[in-house]
Amino acid sequence: MNSKITLATVTLVAVLIGANFTALKFALDHTTPLMLAGLRTVVGGTFLLSFAVLRGEKIPMRRDDLQRIFVVSFSITTVSSGLLVVGVSRVPAGLASLISSTMPLFTAVLVLLLLGSRPTRLGIIGLLIGFAGAAVLASPSLGGESAAFGVLALVLSALAWSFGTVFMKWKDFSHISPVMIVAVQLPMSAAVLIPFALVVEGTGGTDWSLGLFVPLFYAAVPANAVTFALMATVVRWATPTQAASTAYMIPLSGVFFGWLIRDERLGLIEVLGGALVVLGVYFVVTASARAAALSSGFSSGSSA
Repeated sequence: MNSKITLATVTLVAVLIGANFTALKFALDHTTPLMLAGLRTVVGGTFLLSFAVLRGEKIPMRRDDLQRIFVVSFSITTVSSGLLVVGVSRVPAGLASLISSTMPLFTAVLVLLLLGSRPTRLGIIGLLIGFAGAAVLASPSLGGESAAFGVLALVLSALAWSFGTVFMKWKDFSHISPVMIVAVQLPMSAAVLIPFALVVEGTGGTDWSLGLFVPLFYAAVPANAVTFALMATVVRWATPTQAASTAYMIPLSGVFFGWLIRDERLGLIEVLGGALVVLGVYFVVTASARAAALSSGFSSGSSA
């Protein structure tokens, strides 16, 4: 994959995911948060599982494989996805994308704690700057109960997603394709989220109309299934730095679509906090990319 195609793919992924926060806002005008999270896994899971089977992939049947996939499912597409939608229902889409972008920061901390990876000086600086930015972003919301709850939900969503990501590095998933892992974990999440939403929220707050189905389809397929397939391609063929660049492009895309479509405006505090988070994430992913490149170069030199 040449550099121009890689850059175009990375940009497309950032745009599709960034617009997802605004799409969720529109869908939430017609349904409740947990129901939306559940419906998203149903639609996305049906699409991705059908796609994986049609391309000849086999559904994993070993108990230990399914148990490991369930842990990832519960962390990322159940807890994290549910909290993400709850958070988006309480704060503007642009702010939600900025807070959610703290995920790489939590991932770096969990890699340190669970995998024993030694942080670089650049990585430590990035963590300090990024979490300072997160604190700045959260500060204006502390005066309002609803917004504060939304910020907390988004932070916990990022943490849950990070745990699932680190768990996939910790355990061996190499014999299962990335597409099939997500194709299986989405129905697992649907089996948890839909019953939970029915008990907690019911269906009275859901308007089964195009106003719901259009943004729901976008959030489930282009912003979920399609972007995952694109990211799997980027991770396989791009350099670590190129693949990691999506981490700080997504919040910029999220803020842009919140402004363009819903006329959202960020205040000075949000701009400052968002800039610190993006800068911190940039340092963290750059440090990780450099470490990966050095490791790859060392391995190549050793094998030669």
